[in-house]
This record gives sequence, structure tokens and C-alpha cells, in this order.
Amino acid sequence: MKKLRWAMDGSFWELDMSTAMTADGLARPAPGDPIPLGVSRGTRLSRAKQIHFMQRFMFMPFVPSYSAASHGVALHRTLTIPFSQNWFGTLLGQFNVQKFMSCVTGSGETPNSVSSWLQTIGRHLQNHSLYALGFSSELMLTPDDTLLLSLDSYTFGDNKKPRKKAILHHKFPNHNLTVEAVSPGLFVDKSGNYWDVPLSLAIDMASLASDSGASYHLCMHHNTGSPTQFQGDDHQPIHGPPATLLPGFSVKSAFSFKQNFDFWRSKAPKLKLVQPYDMFLSNPHISASGIIGAAFTASVGDCSARTQDNSLESNGFSFQASGVKSAFLADLFASVSFTAQHGNYQRLFLDLTRFHVRLDFPSGSRFVAGATRVAQNLLNSQHPSLEDIQTICPNASISLQQQIAGPFLFRVDSGVTLDLENQDWPVRVDEPVFALEYSMQVLGSAKAVAWYPIISFPD
Repeated sequence: MKKLRWAMDGSFWELDMSTAMTADGLARPAPGDPIPLGVSRGTRLSRAKQIHFMQRFMFMPFVPSYSAASHGVALHRTLTIPFSQNWFGTLLGQFNVQKFMSCVTGSGETPNSVSSWLQTIGRHLQNHSLYALGFSSELMLTPDDTLLLSLDSYTFGDNKKPRKKAILHHKFPNHNLTVEAVSPGLFVDKSGNYWDVPLSLAIDMASLASDSGASYHLCMHHNTGSPTQFQGDDHQPIHGPPATLLPGFSVKSAFSFKQNFDFWRSKAPKLKLVQPYDMFLSNPHISASGIIGAAFTASVGDCSARTQDNSLESNGFSFQASGVKSAFLADLFASVSFTAQHGNYQRLFLDLTRFHVRLDFPSGSRFVAGATRVAQNLLNSQHPSLEDIQTICPNASISLQQQIAGPFLFRVDSGVTLDLENQDWPVRVDEPVFALEYSMQVLGSAKAVAWYPIISFPD
């Protein structure tokens, strides 16, 4: 369980999203629609591994989940089957508790004895729609190559379409390569709608993350077939699927440079013979970091419609070929973050308070154009328009962590948006995520997180 990198990945790149909609608990954001980082997770951390870890080290026989838009409350359990030292399989089971209770209470039966009550429960437990099953197999081909194969054979409700997936991970000395094929691929747009793409292929190459210095990320993505709404999603979309999920081929790349700055770092001695609950959260400090880079997007096919729409909103370099469904867009981006931490996270109560704020400038060309218009208006003794001021305002996100007691932390992540047209309350909170974290002290730096996002759907 690796430490998430809050400053970069979730803002400019689409990470896997944890979801309770399917058995494998995985959905990809529609390209161009990043999700709140609070509901993102690393690409190597699968739902089966999470549940297996909780069963083995946290003594949890079943792991619960809740999805308001789909099946409600469900219980999960895994069974790991080691075939050899480098090959193991995992059987993942999911039981719909809420639907089971509805079936029992809604049947209208009134058992008059314990045996008849048990017969009623046993009859309802034979309902196949209460279960979801998935099987995955992970094989270490070489010390640097890992092959993951998975199959979801059954899901809740009327969705009986099997979901097949193959992922190859390769470690280069300073890079990571991921090749993925999913049929059908599950995607979620910024409005919270889930979509199935008949076949999704992706190749991802990224330099290893570092605290400072240069890095790059390259992703090639190809979709085949028309996307359809996921059958387990009860939310009815107002619009059709995002254009980036339509058939076509796209390439997205970014180059960036990051620099960290330490304003203050505590040199006070820690408590002797007391291990911090999390080694990465044991140093009080005040620091900042800055990222600047360039992003390029090229697409061919029906999926290029989204890139063309983005080129109308951006003043960066853009190009559309006549007679061919293709588009190219290039622009600059920047991000500035500030972090302050108090406490060593060693004592039992209130020994950690951590605050993090990040300001993202996703389009450097729009920012420069808006700042230029605002400066010209001020030089001419004119009032800048609200639209120009809104253009130069960054996308802000705030994260707060507070120790409650022992290894338990309360956390809230949220985006903050300025709506200058709303004079009564110009500050709006966007999609907050509330979480309760449990730090696993014995592992140095690992945690279990129970989170609940509040996602607002547009009218």
C-alpha cells in the first residue's frame, strides 16, 4: 500500500477509482474527466488484495461496502489459492445484504417456527442475483514482469455480461510500463455516470515518481465499439456518453519539473522507544512544492470531438485536420501546493494535525490571456470583468487530517471553487470526501481507509 502522491497524479492524470459498483471494485475515469483524488488509488492495488490484507492482518471475516446508486450494502470475502511461488489466484465473492433483506421482508411470509424461518432464509439465499463472483490470477513472469488476468463471471441485478481483463506490468530501471486490455471497460464520467466500453486498450509509460526533478508520462488509449450505460447504475444520465469514450485512438503526454521547498522542519527529539503510527507522518514541518510542465493530446476518430471542444476553451496550440476526424492540443500547466504538519503522531491523542492545499492551473494559455486582459483593464482604469477574473482563478483542493485517538485519523478532502457571479456566497465546496483512516503501526507506513464521497450531479 503505497503513499499516494497528492500534488500531481490526481489533477492531471486519470487514476483508477475505487467503486462499489462491481466485484473487482475498479473503474477508470473518462479521459479528460479527472476525479477527486480522495477516491483514487494506485494502479497496482486491487480490490482482492485490499480485502485479503484486511482478512489476514485485521481479522475481518467480511469487508462491507455501500453504493447508493446500485446495490446498497454488500459484504466481500476473498480466497487466495497459491499455485506456485510465483503464481497465485484469488476468488472474490460479493453478497448483496440489502437486497437479501428486502427479499426476506418483502416476501410476505410469516414463519411460525424456527425451522420454517430457516427454510425461508435458505430459499432466498439460493437467489443467484444476490451474488457477484470474480476470479483473478497474478503471475510473476520475471522479477520485472507481472501478468494479471481477471474475470468477473456474475454481477448484481440483470447485468450478466462477463468482464475480462489482462494487465502486464514491466519495471524498467527508471520507468514503469503498463499494458492493459479490458472487455468491457468500465468508465465513470465527471457526473458520476458509469459506462461500459466494449473493448478498451491502453499502454502507459511513466517515469518513477520523485520528490523533485523532471518527469514525464505517456499514455496511448484505443476504444472499440459504442459505449453503453452500465446496467448496475440506477442514475439516468441527462447527456450521452463522453466523447472521449467513443471509438478512436488517442495519445496523451506530459513533461513536468517539480521543486520542493522546506520553510521549517522540526529538529526536536521524538519520544524514545515509541514507534510512530506512520513513519511518513512523524516529522512536523511547513513546506511547499511547485510543478510546471506541458501537456499534449492527439486523437483520431470519434473520440477527437472532446479534444476539439477543449481547444475552443483553451488558448493553447490546437490543430484539426480537414476531412479527417482528428485533433491535436498542446498547452502548459502548473501546480502549487502548501503543507503544514503539527505533531509526531506518537502519542495517543491529538498528536497529528496536517493541512494541505493545492492550487492547479490546468491551462497556462488561458491564465496568461486572462491575466493580460485584467492588467489592461486596470491600466486603463477600468473594472475587469468577472469572466476574466474567473479565468485566472486556479482549481483549489484542500485536505485536512486530524488524529482522533491512537492509530485512528479523521480526514476530509474537498475541492474549492470560486463562483464570482454568486454574490451571496462566492465560495463553493466541490465533491468533499470524508474518510476514517486506521494506521497499521506494525508495517511502518500502511493504512486502511473507510471513505464516503459526496458527489453532486448536475441538473
